[in-house]
Amino acid sequence: MTLDDFPRYPLTFGPSPLQHLKRLSQHLGGAQVWAKREDVNSGLAFGGNKVRKLEYIVPDVLASGADTLVSIGGYQSNHTRQVAAVAAHLGLKARLVQEKWVPWDDPTNDKVGNILLSRMMGADSRLDDAGFDIGIRDSWKSALREVEEAGGTPYPIPAGASEHRLGGLGFANWAFEVAQQEKEQGVFFDTIVVCTVTGSTHAGMIAGFAALEELTGVRRRVLGIDASATLDKTRDQVGRIARHTAELIELGRDLRDDEIQVLDGWAGDLYGIPVESTENAMRLGAELEAMITDPVYEGKSLAGLIDLVGSGDVPRDSTVLYAHLGGQPALNAYHSLWS
Repeated sequence: MTLDDFPRYPLTFGPSPLQHLKRLSQHLGGAQVWAKREDVNSGLAFGGNKVRKLEYIVPDVLASGADTLVSIGGYQSNHTRQVAAVAAHLGLKARLVQEKWVPWDDPTNDKVGNILLSRMMGADSRLDDAGFDIGIRDSWKSALREVEEAGGTPYPIPAGASEHRLGGLGFANWAFEVAQQEKEQGVFFDTIVVCTVTGSTHAGMIAGFAALEELTGVRRRVLGIDASATLDKTRDQVGRIARHTAELIELGRDLRDDEIQVLDGWAGDLYGIPVESTENAMRLGAELEAMITDPVYEGKSLAGLIDLVGSGDVPRDSTVLYAHLGGQPALNAYHSLWS
């Protein structure tokens, strides 16, 4: 099957907008920097990158006859908030496991932001003390059993939708959307910078741009900025999901090692904990472009972009696309950064 053969349930407004970050580009004095704004891609509870993944998963949900979406994330998970939004939109229930993935000392951490929005939308969102891991979680398996034992029909959506067999398709399609927007706007992005944790956003892009390369002969760099602080696990997962997605869309060749790049240096020691480069990047994006980023994902990938452009690792003659994946609702739990 090619990408066009997979059913897609529209949850976004359409193509997410491109924004030329002129003041940031001028400040960095190197490549021209643009952003593709997944943070404004949908009307469902502030949108975000997971909505794109769910567009390809929802047809399977509806075909399954499930009545409850069951997923997992941290207390401030953007993913579980988007699962709750899609459940509300479809008239389904949502059972969410919210684990203590981030040791952030804030008494509002489990009460505001993403988790508040999920509860507003009617999700059954329960806290769990387990720490961070990008793998399949026992607490999630238990939640699936609980729904079944209560007479419901659960549909399993793993963390970030990444381990779902269709989890990479949304951002494989994103690559083709970028190519269409390039034609319309007369621009070409030779470098893509994206945050990567559970991996399927980045992996989908890798597969999608590889498919484009087969059609056009044009190569790009797709640079994943690790924000997991579990680098080896993330690298392995990105590569595995990228290769699986490439097979799904019938790429017809194996992915090269240079197509799978997960860069270290901006995650800090722990997932979800901002470091100095995170705060500096968030401040710079806000002050120069009024582009708001979060301390868990986008602040770290923006820090990576700033350093890569500033150092010349992304050359001065490049045009680089920053994938803004959303995540701002989590800011409520990090108010002490600006207090």
